[in-house]
Amino acid sequence: MGRKGPTLHEIARDAGVSTATVSRVARGVGQVSPETRAKVLEAIEKHHFRPSHLGRALVERRHAALGIVFPGLSGPYYSEVINGFEQEALEANVSVLIMGTHLLKQSGDLVLGMADRVDGLAVMGGALPDDVVRRLQDYGDPVVLLASRPLVGVPTVRIENAAAMGRLTTHLLTDHGYEHLAFVGNPDGSPDATYRWQGFLQAHQRAGVEPPTEPIRVGLQQSDGFIATSRLLDDGTHPRAIVCANDETALGVVVALMDRGLRVPHDIAVTGFDDIPMATLMASGLTTVHQPMRELGRETARLLLRHVDGEVDAALDRVLETQVVIRGSCGCGG
Repeated sequence: MGRKGPTLHEIARDAGVSTATVSRVARGVGQVSPETRAKVLEAIEKHHFRPSHLGRALVERRHAALGIVFPGLSGPYYSEVINGFEQEALEANVSVLIMGTHLLKQSGDLVLGMADRVDGLAVMGGALPDDVVRRLQDYGDPVVLLASRPLVGVPTVRIENAAAMGRLTTHLLTDHGYEHLAFVGNPDGSPDATYRWQGFLQAHQRAGVEPPTEPIRVGLQQSDGFIATSRLLDDGTHPRAIVCANDETALGVVVALMDRGLRVPHDIAVTGFDDIPMATLMASGLTTVHQPMRELGRETARLLLRHVDGEVDAALDRVLETQVVIRGSCGCGG
């Protein structure tokens, strides 16, 4: 069950201070005058505000642990992000608790319970509804969003998605002259896929080329790429290039095309996004967008550690750069 009782805002109102001040006092960080600290501690004790969590925090200062919450945990993307997050945490002598929410009932309540065992939480886009993130903040938990659309008042670390996909799509439309492109990925499934679909559409608009009216809405696993390609070909659609929301679906697309006797890139070009290690193992190599997955995890952990210490502006939106990587699957050199 979720935590009950007064929220951070109610404690702040009773003590006549800001929520940030209550959070600093509760975690034993930052500069607070003795008089203000006494008022806040009195309000905490009066309302019995999260005694199990705050009792430890006030004595030990911190749990020496961070939490990270994903919508799922399978695939090379997640492992790279986790690796970077854990590396940064270990260098700070902090342990990491990991949760995937995709198969869990009442995941919001479980995450709220997890927050009692860590000093702060990193939440990946698509893992939790906005109202749960707000509840975490109300209870004074430092939260950083990872690979998410920005949410007012919550620090965010993400990558350059729309512009990068725009550059890749422009390469196909302008440099190769391809006019009939298909997009594989579900913009409703994740913030990353949403921005990549937007970049795909914007590139068409700039090139004066009519885009497809809808993406092929599938998930982000290799099997989803196979399913999407079968759907396209069975419907009689034969795009000149298939632009995928990530590399895993792109690899599934390539397998499906080979299964139908079609050659990449001669019959249909294929591109991905992420630049996972498997992208270099195709015969022609997968044209894709390189994103710093490990650095994304490291930067999120850095920011969260600073947030725990009361040193982060809640409006911070950190965007990491990406780079288009041209290989043979788009038709270059092939």
